[in-house]
Amino acid sequence: MADTLPLLPTTVVGSYPQPAWLVDQEALRQRLVPRVRAPEIWRVPEERLHAAQDDATLLAMRDMERAGIDIITDGEIRRESYSNHFANSLEGIDAANPGEVIGRTGKPTLVPRVVGRVKRAHAVEVEDIRFARANTDRQLKITLPGAFTMTRQAKNEFYKDEADLAMDYAAALNEEILELKAAGVDVIQLDEPWMQAFPEEARRFAVAAINRALKDVPGTTIVHMCFGYAAMVDGKPSGYSFLPELSETIAQQVSIEAAQPNLDLGVLRELNKTVLVGVLDLSSPEVETPEIVAERLRRALKVLPAERIVAAPDCGMKYLPRERAFGKLKAMAEGAAIVRREIQ
Repeated sequence: MADTLPLLPTTVVGSYPQPAWLVDQEALRQRLVPRVRAPEIWRVPEERLHAAQDDATLLAMRDMERAGIDIITDGEIRRESYSNHFANSLEGIDAANPGEVIGRTGKPTLVPRVVGRVKRAHAVEVEDIRFARANTDRQLKITLPGAFTMTRQAKNEFYKDEADLAMDYAAALNEEILELKAAGVDVIQLDEPWMQAFPEEARRFAVAAINRALKDVPGTTIVHMCFGYAAMVDGKPSGYSFLPELSETIAQQVSIEAAQPNLDLGVLRELNKTVLVGVLDLSSPEVETPEIVAERLRRALKVLPAERIVAAPDCGMKYLPRERAFGKLKAMAEGAAIVRREIQ
């Protein structure tokens, strides 16, 4: 396993395109980011699904390696969405009889119901990480839905205060994360996109929940915050409604979108963290050239030292064609190499 990383290392945010022979892409797009189970998206019969997911996971990991990415994931190939696999595996959750909440886009969304005390009954992602760890010598990252986001993606019918629900989600995450570390994962990332959509609620308890989830976790830890998948959101704001607050978390790094929203990177001066800077616009069908990526990194270097920058896509690549995703990752690795040579 690679213990050291180059200056300006590259990574993915989490997801990578799932093959069309594994997932019905049209069914997936109709259910965009399902909060409850969505078994109808899988093309492979249940008795063969696990083996098929193994094969597709290896394809995703090999693509990331071939593209030159330093810190890879398993591509979230086994998941129907970034969050529902973990969130629906906890005690106290009724996913079979969903409720309804207003989603980030302002539309009603089916979500699991919280009907009892939320607890982790068993490991959820540990076997997946063991498989990935056995099949790469690159640094390996896993993403998990953050406690605040899971709270917003559920219909609370048990807790008097959502802050208490978030802290129980965080405790469940912490148990999972500590087992994942023991299984060989290098980097832990919490996906918390809903903090941006609900900043006032986030200011009340999101930071405490992040810190509880990451308590006593060794190694690199990240909080990812975005405006939503490019496949779902056309116009994106040019700034974050919740960002400086993340300086109060114990996470070492923060992952942000910057390319598609053309973010004013001056806001990064308010963070005391290493930053995963989004340098790939996933809304664009064009594959960036390495020089475009290099120029985006040069802009980041005007605000942060190279030691505090990691190059990344804006968000997960789940909804992209595989060829486009691979091309963008390769351009990112080559663009980072250009800038690395300039400053070393």
